[in-house]
Order: sequence, then C-alpha cells, then structure tokens
Amino acid sequence: MKTYDVVGVGNALVDVLSHCEDAFLAETGIEKGIMQLIDAGRAVELYGAMGPAQEISGGSAANTIAGLAMLGARTAYVGKVKDDQLGAIFAHDLRAMGAVYETPLAPKSLAEHETGRCMVLVTPDGERSMSTYLGVSESLGPDDVDPEMCAGAAWLYLEGYRFDGAASVAAFDKAIRATKGAGGRVSITLSDPFCVNRHREAFRKLIADHTDLLFANEHELMALYETDDLEIAMARVSGDVEIAAVTVGARGAHVVTPSGRSHVPTAATKVVDATGAGDLFAAGFLAGLAQGRDLAHCASMGCVAAGEVISHVGARPEADLGTLMKERGLWAR
Repeated sequence: MKTYDVVGVGNALVDVLSHCEDAFLAETGIEKGIMQLIDAGRAVELYGAMGPAQEISGGSAANTIAGLAMLGARTAYVGKVKDDQLGAIFAHDLRAMGAVYETPLAPKSLAEHETGRCMVLVTPDGERSMSTYLGVSESLGPDDVDPEMCAGAAWLYLEGYRFDGAASVAAFDKAIRATKGAGGRVSITLSDPFCVNRHREAFRKLIADHTDLLFANEHELMALYETDDLEIAMARVSGDVEIAAVTVGARGAHVVTPSGRSHVPTAATKVVDATGAGDLFAAGFLAGLAQGRDLAHCASMGCVAAGEVISHVGARPEADLGTLMKERGLWAR
C-alpha cells in the first residue's frame, strides 16, 4: 500500500483577494480572466490600488491537496515559501488541513525574494483575474523534491503554472521518475490558457511521454491543440493520454478516454468567486480515484467540490466536502 494517495507539486502562494469592477481592470492594465506574471514592484503597486483584501493560503496544486486532505485522502505537497510571515501562514494552513508539507523554507536572510502571492481581482460576474508574483516559489528545483515521498505516491499531481521557473522541468522530471519507478501514476493540470501558450510544446511532450491523467478546462485544452473547436481538441487528447478530465464551466465536465467519452452535469450554483474551481474539481476527481470509483463518479465528485468553492470568496473549501458528498450519495469512505 502506498504512503500517499496524492503528492502535489506546484507554486506555493498566498492569495490576496479583492472585489472590483471591470473598469478597475482596464485602468490598471489587467487582462480579465487569466493569470499574468508580475514582479515585486508591480505587486506592491497593485496592492496599494486594490480595495479591501483578504489574505488566504492558495497556490493551485496546494488548493487541490487541501481539498483532498479534507476528503480524507493521504496527501503531501512540494512547494517553496520563505521563512517570513506569509510563508508561515501558508505552511500552517496546509498542515492544519492534514497534508504533509516538508519542503525546506527559503531562509530569512534571502533578500532578493519573498513568499509568492497572487493578487486575485474578482469582478461582479465572479470571474477572477490574477496577477502573480512568484517570489521564492519560482526557485523550486530538484533539490526540493524528495524521491522517497514521490515513490510513496499512488498519484503525482503536477501544476502547469510551475513551468514558469528555470529549474521547474528538472524538478518535475525528478518527481516523475521517482513516482513512475515505484509504480505510481502521473497527473497534470494545464492551469491556464496563458500558461499553455507559453509552454505548449513542453506540455505536449510531457503529456505524451509521462501523463496518465490530464486536467484541463475547455479553453486550456483548445489552446493546447491550437483549435477553437472543443470536439477537435477532445478527439486529439484521446490519442495522447489515458484519461482527460475536461471541465466546461456550468455545463459540467467531460471524461475522455481512448475508448470513449462521457459527460457529467453540475448542479446550478451562484458564482461568487471562480478562484480554485479547477483545483477543487481535481481534488474531488482524485479523491474518487483513491476510493476506487469509476470515472463518471470521480467527475461528479469533482463537480461537487468545484461547486462549493465557487460559492464563496477564496480557493479553499469552507463547507465540509465529505458531508456534501454524502448528501449527494457520492461518499463511501
């Protein structure tokens, strides 16, 4: 039996969330609905211009690991923070959820960078526009990856955003080798169309060579295959990976395999803040796999988890996910 159901690797960030009107995005030069990388100076500038904000531990893969831990899965996380105030918040919050987090902290003496943060601006339609200062999360490298931890994972979960770092590919390679070498499987999330456009060929190679399960929303998948037709994109991905879980917003999710495709609807939910929807979908889906559920059941669990997180501000669940699953007849553990 494996030590962990899922080990995640990603950008360790603290989200700084604020509500705004579309006009504020235009005034500050922020492109709506995507993630843009910024430097420390821009982070300070935006923070000064934003309205009242909440600081909540985030990071895409970390959100997924937190959701999995809430669902009773055995989890661990690899991501870099500094030994500073935001770093302490991040580490405490993840461990408090029940996840193992042992990545060495960047020392206080490191003057160049701080713990990364994501400035999340939420417009009245619930769409989130993210400006991300990676900080020390960008320095994650092979030395931060514990091969024994990865070898103990049934599933490795890789965050596409983490491609934005000089040593990131080497860190991913080390984690993949350790996981696959011990009989584990590899999943990856594409994270964002903007991210796909930066790293399309690297993503395609990783998916074709090493990935067992791909998570993407419709826009990310179409960007991956350079088409504006989702049907074409799903046909393409069915030849590249064993399982693809493709979310389509309020319409639910498609599960695509080489042998066919199924669709799972989602319950109507008022969107307050879409931050973390894909992260929590992945958490529900992987939790279902950890329980030995079929793929449609896994997708239904993903839709429930995503529906919870978009109903409030912040990318971590507020309601008990296990209780929600039980209420919908999806929970057995």
